[in-house]
Amino acid sequence: MPNALSFTILFPLLGALAVACTPANYRFFIRIIALASSALSLLCGVAVFLSFDASVTGYQFKESVAWVESLGIQYKVGVDGINVGLILMGAIVAFAATCMSYLITERVKEFYLLLLVMIGGILGAFASLDLFFFFFFHELALIPTFIMIGVWGRGENKNYATFNITLYLSAGALIALIGLTALYLAGNPRTFDIEALTQQFANNAMPVDTQRLIFPLLLFGFGILVSLWPFHTWAPLGYAAAPTATAMLHAGVLKKFGLYGLLRIALPLMPQAAQSWMQVIAWLCLGNIIYNGFVAMRQRDLNLLLGNSSVAHMGFVFLGLASLNLVGITGAVMIMIAHGLLAALSFGISGYFYKQAGTLDMDKMGGFLQKMPFVGSAFLIAAMAGCGLPGFANFVGEAMTLFAAYKEFSVFTSIAVWGGLVIAAIYMLRAVRDILHGPLPDELAAITDAQGWWRKLPFALLFITLLIFGVWPRALTEKIQPAAQNIVTMANAGKPAAPAPSIEPAAIAQNTPALLPTP
Repeated sequence: MPNALSFTILFPLLGALAVACTPANYRFFIRIIALASSALSLLCGVAVFLSFDASVTGYQFKESVAWVESLGIQYKVGVDGINVGLILMGAIVAFAATCMSYLITERVKEFYLLLLVMIGGILGAFASLDLFFFFFFHELALIPTFIMIGVWGRGENKNYATFNITLYLSAGALIALIGLTALYLAGNPRTFDIEALTQQFANNAMPVDTQRLIFPLLLFGFGILVSLWPFHTWAPLGYAAAPTATAMLHAGVLKKFGLYGLLRIALPLMPQAAQSWMQVIAWLCLGNIIYNGFVAMRQRDLNLLLGNSSVAHMGFVFLGLASLNLVGITGAVMIMIAHGLLAALSFGISGYFYKQAGTLDMDKMGGFLQKMPFVGSAFLIAAMAGCGLPGFANFVGEAMTLFAAYKEFSVFTSIAVWGGLVIAAIYMLRAVRDILHGPLPDELAAITDAQGWWRKLPFALLFITLLIFGVWPRALTEKIQPAAQNIVTMANAGKPAAPAPSIEPAAIAQNTPALLPTP
């Protein structure tokens, strides 16, 4: 009997099957099926998160079913502190994206079918403990992305954006696949089981030459999927052209797959190679933070601004990974979860603005807060979270990564603080001024706020979760810490021992400077 974790993955896929069997003109029933499937998946994700016991060593909610026994391929899922929060975040964003799909009015059946397949693939990728299914579920989620942008996308550059994102992400996935295949071949005995591979290389380290061959493949393969600078140009264009629900899911959740792959596979299994690449990663993450921050400042299209902002935030995650210490890894996972909620909220709001105003050109917008007190306030909240304002989960994660990275990369961290956070404040506050304040254009006098609790639910769900984890970060950090410590221990194998910053839960909860490295 499948457990709650498997049902989190299965409900969207079963919903997709039900939608496929429903006549296309039964739009109401199709929407109900999609909403029910994503809601049930969310309930299972919440149950897994609340039942997760941080004091238990290893994976929980494990389940495995043999598939191709001759190759050792099996459906195997489980959660630890690294992915339990990501699965919860993914389920929340999936339900919010399904709620926002009412904006789609053409080919409704096909859209919901692809959306539910995408959701099932996303959740399956984060839960998988088998290399084959880890990659398979990612591709199951990625292919609908291309189709949805090509068919339901918007803007004059829709076709270019579709080809661009398809070429970039296909190339990244192919490079990552080569690295994962090489990893499978490096095992002795060979296995696709991530848990078994981790134990195997913890006991008998992979030869350094093999590490140096495989790690760059995973770094740049996964890096392209994450939009690591300079392989990032697909992201802003793709998100600007994507339908709202697709942008929410991809920018919020699926893009974190590459970061999760680096955390779960590359860092712990190839420590010597990882250590030699950390300086390069620190340089590249500045490209994300500074370059994309300046590009965002120049944007007059809201979706392009949000797309570049999303890429910039990934730089803080890479900075946390580069620190290779407990605070940095914990902070990186925290940012992944917080940014997933923030990106989904931001793109959901921009989709609502586009539906009402027919444009995302900020020069043609203004005074929205007069007509949209609820959605306008939600946009203000998203902007403040994007600036790293205390009280939101984003602040906690970014503070942790910056404090953690300062010991190893003081110059990079200083630039990231003054460059990234100040630049982010400029472009987000400017967007708030241009969209929410000032006179309302006469041609937009008919715009309306979200009507009824059902239309407000996706926005409320996302920003309330951001606030909960912002004022009570221990709900996440206490679950993340034990698994993060295991990754740090393996990633620092063979490295001279050095004191690392320590996490003080009380300080995290109060968002105080006690997160600084202890002398």
